[in-house]
Amino acid sequence: MRKSICILIVLVFASACKEKSPTPKEWVLSKTIQLDGVNPIGLTQVNGAIWLSDGDHNRLVQIDTEGKITETVDSLDRPMHIDAIKETIFIPQYGKDVIETVDKKGRFIMQVSDSLDAPAGVSVYENERAIADFYNNRILYFDGASWISFGKEGKAEGEFYYPTDVQITKDKIWVADAYNNRVQVFDKKGGFLQMMGQNQKMNAATGIFVSVDEVFVTDFENNRVLVFDMMGELQQVLKDQIEKPTDMMIKDDMLYVINYRNGKLNIFDKQPIVVKD
Repeated sequence: MRKSICILIVLVFASACKEKSPTPKEWVLSKTIQLDGVNPIGLTQVNGAIWLSDGDHNRLVQIDTEGKITETVDSLDRPMHIDAIKETIFIPQYGKDVIETVDKKGRFIMQVSDSLDAPAGVSVYENERAIADFYNNRILYFDGASWISFGKEGKAEGEFYYPTDVQITKDKIWVADAYNNRVQVFDKKGGFLQMMGQNQKMNAATGIFVSVDEVFVTDFENNRVLVFDMMGELQQVLKDQIEKPTDMMIKDDMLYVINYRNGKLNIFDKQPIVVKD
């Protein structure tokens, strides 16, 4: 009797574990939106609205769900990988060597600790700020109280060859080390932690986006987006309708990827993996 009860408990527990096992999913192209006269480099969202940096036309544009321009910020100088917090957009101007902010109060130049040389990306997280300082081959990081600078030109750990994008998360700083064809991860003291993508034969790792459990990198010249887990293991390669991708973000559980060359916005959603016989 006791043996039968034990077997029953084991079977019930095994069944419950099986039911709770998550279904494997992958990103699948859901929709492609053609943008009207926009060659996007960076994207972000403000109150659910999508903003794009249009570097070729020296402007920011807000678009609707069909890709139509609904608002414009002009008179910029090669805006690159943008970011936003609350209602403020942070704009690295590659041609003017400044970070400009735009919100309902107006337009302002963000004060930094040192001169920039072609800032290519900016990230904001609560009171923290990070800048990918392209020609200086470094990252400038503000922890809410003071600035630090880390990195120099080179190929070793902690060195960069033209970083183009950066993202701050809760305890890390992630860098698209573009022409070293890899991603590097640092703590908030600038200490090297991790490297990923260096074995994937990327050609210009220009943009990065980090979600709760995935790292997305644009492989610009190879026309693809690489998806890694947090340990740097490659999970998926996205190629469908992707041509010269520059940036991506997740909005409402959908992955948005922008194409620079043909001005397209590709939207992916996660679907169960179909196992073929």
